[in-house]
Parts: sequence; structure tokens; C-alpha cells
Amino acid sequence: MRSLPADHPGTPDARGPMRYLLWVARMQMAPLLAGIGFAVLWWLGQAMVPMVVGRGVDALTHEDLDGLLIWSGVLLGLGGVQAWAGIMRHRRAVYVWLSAAYRTVQVTVRQATRLGATLPKRLSTGEAVSIGTSDIAHIGNAMDILLRGTGAIVAIVTVTVILITTSPTLGLVVLVGVPLMAVAVGPLLRPLHHRQQAHRDLQGDLATRATDIVSGLRVLRGVGGEEVFSDRYRDESQRVRHAGVRVASVESVLEGAQLLLPGLLIAGVTWLGATYATQGEISAGELVSFYGYAVFLISPLRTLTEAADKLTKGHVAARRVVRVLRLEPEITGGARAAVPSGPRSGALADPGSGVTLRQGEFTAIAAGTPEEAVEIADRLGRYTESDATLGGVPLRELAVADVRGRVLIADNNARLFTGRLRDELGGHDDETIRRALHTACATDIVDALPGGLDAHVAEAGREFSGGQQQRLRLARALLADSEVLILIEPTSAVDAHSEARIAGRLALARAGRTTLVATTSPLVLDRAERVIYVEGGRVRDEGTHRDLLTANPAYRATVIRGED
Repeated sequence: MRSLPADHPGTPDARGPMRYLLWVARMQMAPLLAGIGFAVLWWLGQAMVPMVVGRGVDALTHEDLDGLLIWSGVLLGLGGVQAWAGIMRHRRAVYVWLSAAYRTVQVTVRQATRLGATLPKRLSTGEAVSIGTSDIAHIGNAMDILLRGTGAIVAIVTVTVILITTSPTLGLVVLVGVPLMAVAVGPLLRPLHHRQQAHRDLQGDLATRATDIVSGLRVLRGVGGEEVFSDRYRDESQRVRHAGVRVASVESVLEGAQLLLPGLLIAGVTWLGATYATQGEISAGELVSFYGYAVFLISPLRTLTEAADKLTKGHVAARRVVRVLRLEPEITGGARAAVPSGPRSGALADPGSGVTLRQGEFTAIAAGTPEEAVEIADRLGRYTESDATLGGVPLRELAVADVRGRVLIADNNARLFTGRLRDELGGHDDETIRRALHTACATDIVDALPGGLDAHVAEAGREFSGGQQQRLRLARALLADSEVLILIEPTSAVDAHSEARIAGRLALARAGRTTLVATTSPLVLDRAERVIYVEGGRVRDEGTHRDLLTANPAYRATVIRGED
């Protein structure tokens, strides 16, 4: 029993789509070769049937009962071999397909994690969806067809040898005819390649449009923009449809060629065989064999054209995957050793704005505009290039993984994932989870669920209201227990009563840990040990909330505006 997906998918070869497909094949070489072996045996079993039937007919013609029984037994054995080889080939084919698809998903997800905030800037949602849906299927099909395609080539060669041995002229007809068919189909593959690429790009754009509409549906209804975006989606959908029709037009010609070209070859072989039989150059049994081979050749020849089609689609899909794998993150880390964690790690500072987070202090930022606070948070968390430091060490000199492990930014763009709520909250013990839920005023949310912590969370937590999602996200951030926690407007969607409780409990829960809350809520600001007022991207004042209310009119105006 083989387990999927693999624990370690490996390091993909992203130098080109063909190199990526070869890498996928190398990573599953053993089952691939085994599947090819079974496919060859399966095809050979079928290829030998016409010859055995012909020998049996000759034995019957010569009233050779022993020969008839022998060839009948051989035919029965070939049937058993075909059945067994077909089952084993199919098993290997399914495994190879799944392995290629899963491996592609693994390496692209790993790359997406590596890219982090760079991914949405370089790759649309639709492109990511296309990779996870259609592209992995095409790459799996490209691996699957290698089994039957290789077996088909061996079967055609075997039949050609048999025909040449029986009749050199017939053998040469097949030997020349098969390459000619491949050359005839070749001109269809390039336009098919280009049209499939264009179709996939349009599908990705349409999926991005659909995602934007669904995520912003409530806003669209509020401003009356549903009709406008509906018309845009309809127009893009029609472009995708037309592109699909253009792809189908080439594919239909290719399908027709798969029937016409082998049919012409088979008709020629059959006519020559019948001519030689009437002239006495071949026996009745050999004529039956030729008819059998004429019918049999349809399958391997169609498999070859199918292989050309699926390998082309796999190449197009691999090109999209390679494009993602070749992206580089905008933020890269250095090789400097991390500063010690804990009380001695020192302050986290952003020289660009003048904001400094003291070790173990509960700090709040009240900014003139929300965007200013977000920009400062991004610099402190090293999501943008800056001169920010931790304990005097520039963040750019530290490994990104070390920064991410010590500085956590939780904003309202974060999403809840599908699965058990317990797993979504980090899989901690019940008591630890309960404490975090209590701090975030989210205990009532879990108590109302039929399964409690074991309840299933739907996609993006859509069964929860905006305020409930915000409180659950806060609980998740608290459970991470990071050395530095930066919260962006963590109470913007909750009522004032819950906000007051969260503010008080948050200060206690994070006692002795560095915490920064970007907010203009007086309830939260009043609980902060120190409030930093930012305007124009720079620190303008700092102190307690009540002192700033009295001494700084600009701060007071910002807070009152935020309260309204």
C-alpha cells in the first residue's frame, strides 16, 4: 500500500515546463516503469490475439484438431494475461496520476508559503485556482498517458514485425504509414497549444473576477453596483466561451484525424491483405490475422494521438506551474544569528516612523489614517523593506522564518480555515483554548456550536458573523503566544460592551509580553500602558490616553472621530 501525498515532494526543476514534467516523472520512476511494463504486456497480449486466431483458422482449415486445441489454449492464456496486466496497469496509472497531481499541489503550496505577501501581488486568485483544479489534472494525465503511450508504440512495432515477417510489403506499409500519421497530426498541435494557453489565462481572469464579486457582494449591493459587475462578468464569461470554442474547433479536427488517418491506413492494409490472399500468397488464417490487426491498430494509433494531445495540455499546465515556482519573494532574510528571545531580546523599533515597542509593554498606536498604522505594522513585521530593528539588529539581517516566529501581525484580512474549530485554534489543550476564548470574549460562540470545539468550520468561517470571526481570529492570535503581537483594529466589528471586556482582558493576558494594538477606540487606548500618536507617518506625541486627550487636540480629534 502506497501512501499519498509524499512526505517530502522534493525540489522541482523549474527551468522550463518540459524539465518540470521530466522531474515529476523521475520522482515516481519506480511505479512509472512498472506501469509501463504492465502496459506493454497488456498491449502485447492484445497484439498477439489476431496471430493466434489466424493460426487456429489454419489449423481448422487443415483439420488439425491438436493444433486447434493448442491455439485455443494459447488464446485463453492471452485473455488471462490481458486481464491481469490490465488491472495492474490501471492501478499503477491511477497512482502515477495522483502522485503527479499531489506533488504539484505540494510544491506550489510550499512555494506560496515561501512567497508570502509577494504571492497576491504577482499571481491572481484565478491563476492559483486554475493550478489547483485543471492544471494538476492535465499534469496527471501527461504522466498517465506515458504508460499506455509507450505500450502502444511497442504494440505497433510488434505488429509491424509480424506483418513484415508474413508479408514484407504489408509490413512496410505500416512502417511508413505510422510516422506519416504522426507528421500529419503535428501541425494541429501548435495552434492547439496556443489556444489552450489563451483559454486557461482567460479562465484564470474569470475566476479572479468571480472571487472579487463574491467577496465584495455585500458592498456591491450597498452601492448598487451589482448590475455593473454582473455585466462585466457576463462579457468576460463570453470571452472564455469563445476561447473554449476555438480550442474545441482544433480538438474536433484532432479527434477526426484520430479516426480518419488510422482508418485510411487500416483500409490500405486490409485491401492489400485481401489481394494477396486471392493470389495465394498468404493463407486464409493469415488473411484473418490481417483483418484482426487492421481492427487492432485503431486503438494504439488513437492512443498515440491522444498522447500528443495530453502531453501538449500537460506542457501548457506545467508552464503555469513553473511560472509560479520561479517567482522570488520580495522580502528575503539574512544569515545573521537571531537575537536571544525573551526579556533580553530588546525593543522592536521602526526608525522610519519613530515607533519603538519596549520589551514587555502593552502599547497602542492611534494614527491619523488607518493606512499609516498598517504601514508601520508591515515594517515592524518585515512585510516591507525598512530599517526596522529588533534588539538593535536590523530585521533584514535576520532570517525571515525567525522574524515570523517572533513577530505576529494579526489583521482583519486573515481568514478562518475549513476544518475542526479546535484545529483552527492551533490544537492546544482545552484549558489553554478556553483562556484565549475568554480573553477574546468568544466563549459564547463556541458554547453555541453543536460540537463545541470539535464543530466543523465552513469555508472562510462563513457561518459566523463579522464580529464572531474577529473574536475567533483574536483568540487564534493569542494562542500563538508570540514574543511580539501586533493587532490591527482587533475590536472594530464588536459591540462596545464586548470591546471594553476584550481591552481589559487583553492587557492581562499579554502581561510581560510585547503587544501593539493599532486602534482609535478609546476603550482600548485607555488600557494601553503607552499610546503613540502618529500623523503623516511619523510619531507626533506619546503618553497615556488620558494625558494625550488633555494635551493634544489633534489626538483628541482623531480619537473622537474613531469613536464616531
